[in-house]
Amino acid sequence: MLLPAAARLRYKSFSQLFKTLTKSNARFILAPLFTPPSITRTMSSAVAKRLEGKTVVITGASSGIGRSTAFEFARTAPKNLKLVLTARRIDTLKQIAADIVAEVGEGVRVLPVQLDVSNPEEVKTFVGKLPEEFGDINVLVNNAGLVKGLARAPEIAEEDINIMFNTNVTGLINMTQAILPIFKKRPEGGAGDIINVGSIAGREPYPGGSIYCATKAAVRSFTDALRKELIATRIRVMEIDPGQVETEFSVVRFYGDKAKADAVYAGCEPLTPDDIAEVVVFVAGRRENVVIADTLIFPSHQAGAGILHKKST
Repeated sequence: MLLPAAARLRYKSFSQLFKTLTKSNARFILAPLFTPPSITRTMSSAVAKRLEGKTVVITGASSGIGRSTAFEFARTAPKNLKLVLTARRIDTLKQIAADIVAEVGEGVRVLPVQLDVSNPEEVKTFVGKLPEEFGDINVLVNNAGLVKGLARAPEIAEEDINIMFNTNVTGLINMTQAILPIFKKRPEGGAGDIINVGSIAGREPYPGGSIYCATKAAVRSFTDALRKELIATRIRVMEIDPGQVETEFSVVRFYGDKAKADAVYAGCEPLTPDDIAEVVVFVAGRRENVVIADTLIFPSHQAGAGILHKKST
């Protein structure tokens, strides 16, 4: 017996429904749409409670995955959370901050900070310039990153090589080193979360992406080594590697050519920044002893860096 929605809604709890059905000796199937509200509330409130009172730093927060991650943290823990949003575009960050507060209320405090992670001097002074109430950082999301061009050696522009390594590798490492001393001051060797946004490109290098792939492979090696170095602490080091995600990524790769960027996603349904943001917040919201060390995320039409199914248009 498959219960209609109206009948299912008459019961306030799963246990009450179960008892009623079993007393009638009915053979039944609970419809997939029936999710006990108490279970949903318990799961969401547990994550909110774990994140409550924390300060989260997100790099590259002005667009794409970084922006979505800021909103996802705010929506998940709207009562007591501090967000430090960093990027080069300060006006965009200020608008995002205003939009977050307008959506979830003043339980989430948002600090926009202009920061170019590829500039070591800016990173060195970042922590010292934070207001005191935002200085006790608990979560670092190293999201800032970019790709330039499809050139192959020996025709890769030196400028492109430098900006990719300075942002994707040196910037990430410098941000980690700037925040890590805060984590290590806490009891039992230290506590906090470092969440590095990598890429499938760090696992599967492909032609035309040698430099970008090399930078993401470096992130993967740094992440794995750092986790081992911090094994005697409560500091969690985690990496999230997206596959195809539709963001400004391809627009930057093609130096602002939107038509070429759109062609990358033609015939596909790529992941969205929100999809990745949900995973970022999920790993940050686990119990402290749970480390989601390594995550690879594909859309359903992708099976590797260059293995994609495209519908004919």
